[in-house]
Amino acid sequence: MIIRAEHLTKTFRTRRRGDGVMGTLTSLFSRAYDDKLAVRDVSFDLEPGELVGYIGPNGAGKSTTIKMLTGILVPTSGECSVNGIVPWQNRTQNGKQIGVVFGQRTQLYWDLPLKESFELLRAIYGIPADVYERNMAEFTKVLALDEFIRTPVRQLSLGQRMRGDFAAALLHNPPVVFLDEPTIGLDVVAKEAIREFIARTNRERGTTFILTTHDLNDVEKLCDRIIIIDHGQKLYDGRIEAIKRRYGRQRILVAEIDGFCADCEIPIPGVRKLSQAGARVSFEFDRERVSADELIVALAKQYELKDVTISEPELEAIIREIYLKGLGVDAPVAEALT
Repeated sequence: MIIRAEHLTKTFRTRRRGDGVMGTLTSLFSRAYDDKLAVRDVSFDLEPGELVGYIGPNGAGKSTTIKMLTGILVPTSGECSVNGIVPWQNRTQNGKQIGVVFGQRTQLYWDLPLKESFELLRAIYGIPADVYERNMAEFTKVLALDEFIRTPVRQLSLGQRMRGDFAAALLHNPPVVFLDEPTIGLDVVAKEAIREFIARTNRERGTTFILTTHDLNDVEKLCDRIIIIDHGQKLYDGRIEAIKRRYGRQRILVAEIDGFCADCEIPIPGVRKLSQAGARVSFEFDRERVSADELIVALAKQYELKDVTISEPELEAIIREIYLKGLGVDAPVAEALT
C-alpha cells in the first residue's frame, strides 16, 4: 500500500463565546468549549498507481482528510502513512515525496517568470540536474509551456498557470500527488488538456493521484474508483461502475420511428414512456428488469425504427441522490457496494 488510513478521526475544539461585549469578556475566563467532528473513523488503502476520486459535499471532511495525509493536521485519533512515512511526524520527508495542485492557490512565485519558479523548486527539492532537465523537456512538450515559460506568473492566464502548477508539482517525481479542484474555472479546452495530462502521468509514470473535486466529469473521465465522504464519514469506497449499477438502474432509450405513430407504447414491465414528439419517442427502463436488447427487439416488432440511442445515468445525478438520501437501509456499510 502506498497510502493507508486507519480509523482517522479529527475533532476541532473551539472556545464557546457569548454575544456582545460581556459575552466576549466572559469567554476569557470560561472553560466551555464546542467540539466539531470533522472526520469520523475513516479508513481506506491505496495501491501504487491508483487514481482515486475523493468526493463529498462542502463541509464533508475532504480537505481535513487531505491535510492529515499531507501532515498539515494531526488526527485526534487513528493512523495513516504515505509511502511508509507518518505525515505529521516527518513533515519534511513527506513533503519531498508528495506533489500538490490546488485550483485556487499556486505554489509558483507570483512576480517571477515561470522558468525561475521551476529553478527555485529545483533547489528546494534538491532535484538532480539530469532529472530536472529530463522532466522539464517532457513537461514543456506535453503541456506546451514554451509560449509562456519566460512570462511572470502574475501575467499568466488561469489555464497557463494551472499547466505551470502541474509541472511544478511533478518536477521532483513524487510517487503521490494530491489534486484539489485542479480544473476549477478552466474552459473546456483547458480542462481536457489537464485531464489528458493527469491520465498520461498516471499511466506512464505510475503516479498515484487523489482527486478531490465537485466537477464529477473530472471524476468520471479519470477515475475507476471513488471514495464518497459526507458529514465526516465514509459512505462508499468502490468502483464507479458498481455504484452506477446499484443506483443508476434507470436508463433512457430514444427511438425514432419511421412513419406515423399516434401513441407509441411498449407493454413491458419495467418500461415507461417518458415523452413523444412526433416520431421521436423516449422510454425509461429498469436495466435490472429488462435489457436494452429486449426493448429494441420489442420496438422493432411493432414499429419501423430509423434510429435508436441509449443513455446511461449520469454520475452527478446518482451522487446527488446519495448526498440527499444516503445509501439506503440495505447498504449500511461503506464497502457494501464494492
